[in-house]
Amino acid sequence: MNGPRRLNLPLPATVRADERGRPLAVDGRAVDAVRESWLVEDRWWTDAPLRRRYWEVVTTRGDLVVLFRELDRVGGWYRQR
Repeated sequence: MNGPRRLNLPLPATVRADERGRPLAVDGRAVDAVRESWLVEDRWWTDAPLRRRYWEVVTTRGDLVVLFRELDRVGGWYRQR
């Protein structure tokens, strides 16, 4: 029997964004609308603080996608769902 599996793990995503960081395309699919954007700053009191910009977007195919990008570390984009 396998152990517990974490749900909703972030997966790498290919994102094309404008100069302000707003997603224009996700994994080759154009973004039709941005529903929401928010900043998460957590664990600031530790040696590994977390600072991410999240985007909830709708693609032209109607897919609802939640993306984030690490702001303090070098890294790419990730999709949460």
